[in-house]
Amino acid sequence: MATLTVSAADEKRVKAMGFLSNKGTDNFNARIITVNGKITAEQQRCIAEAAEKFGNGEVAFTTRLTVEVPGVPYDKIEEFQEFIGKAGLTTGGTGSKVRPVVACKGTTCQYGLLDSFGLAKEIHERFYVGYRQVQLPHKFKIAVGGCPNNCVKPDLNDLGIIGQRIPNFDEDSCNGCKKCAIEKNCPIGAAKVVDGILEIDKDICNNCGRCVGKCPFDAIEDGTYGYKIYIGGRWGKKVAQGHALHKIFTDKEEALSVIEKALLLFREQGKTGERFAQTIDRLGFDNVEAQLLSDDILARKEEILAANLHTTGGATC
Repeated sequence: MATLTVSAADEKRVKAMGFLSNKGTDNFNARIITVNGKITAEQQRCIAEAAEKFGNGEVAFTTRLTVEVPGVPYDKIEEFQEFIGKAGLTTGGTGSKVRPVVACKGTTCQYGLLDSFGLAKEIHERFYVGYRQVQLPHKFKIAVGGCPNNCVKPDLNDLGIIGQRIPNFDEDSCNGCKKCAIEKNCPIGAAKVVDGILEIDKDICNNCGRCVGKCPFDAIEDGTYGYKIYIGGRWGKKVAQGHALHKIFTDKEEALSVIEKALLLFREQGKTGERFAQTIDRLGFDNVEAQLLSDDILARKEEILAANLHTTGGATC
């Protein structure tokens, strides 16, 4: 049978649908979207059947927790989409848009300080799905980490959220024990007894919450849960560690609002071809942070989404 030759235009078209060319062939990797890396058993069976029916029988997993089926012929792409659609699955995850959200297992992990699965699902629905038609200057990656262990590297994403538990220290309950249970349990050395009283260095403390409940005299009986947000991280050919906003958010809706404001700012003030990290460097972190902590940009939401994207700069990939 003659080999089908796929034109560059067709290749670009299907890439936007989540089908990436297999090197040296006319076949494609079909990128299937998961919601923060989770699929049901039924969906898993459907993917296995699709791999055997349309692909080369293999299934691969990406670093962003999506699933890829290699070896799908160009002329089977639409049939493939219809087949997996019966299990509620879609392809995508490419282009200068919000990319699929990555989350750690903080919902079930012993160290988790937030419902990472639940939060990532909300972000997925609101911004991956809800902003799917919004063209950005470049791709925008979001990660949700359940605690400061940073397993999914939130600070290396365009925007990352890290669960927090800020210790509520009751100095009056502290007995200044020579063998302090809090000091012993602090994994990063932020807590130390100095001159008979416990001190917590807030510049060192990462709010992991490991100290809560460890004092026999209830000096740290509880802690306030929150969300730490990093902006401007990236990895790849160029690497940048994100900058943490100075405010730790204790309200989930407020944290979600920051994501929307970051996307609006990136669309309005970013230049085509630059990552969010470059936009922040160009505008200045203090300037960007001030805009994200204000609601002014939300008042321009409709105008920003309706406007043509600023096209100064390199090409969108």
